[in-house]
Amino acid sequence: MSADKAEVAAETVAKKARTLEGRVTSSKMDKTVTVLVERQVQHRLLGKTIRRSTKLHAQNDLGAAEGDFVRIAECRPLSKTKHHRVVEVITRANG
Repeated sequence: MSADKAEVAAETVAKKARTLEGRVTSSKMDKTVTVLVERQVQHRLLGKTIRRSTKLHAQNDLGAAEGDFVRIAECRPLSKTKHHRVVEVITRANG
């Protein structure tokens, strides 16, 4: 039984949190930022590449400001709409 528990523990450690990158669009809330994540998908009929976007709320412990490009990681639910955490500020906004 102990070998099975060790395997499960190793799998849990090996799992990485899913990360995304996007631009901070709002930092007006306390400890929370809104991040716009854009992705490119191919139109199913025309084949043309189009941009799709998603707005996500993330825990802001690093002090990311509006306009910053950040990396966010999935985590446990922190509130009703917040399921991500700011891991790294990639580039700061000008100014």
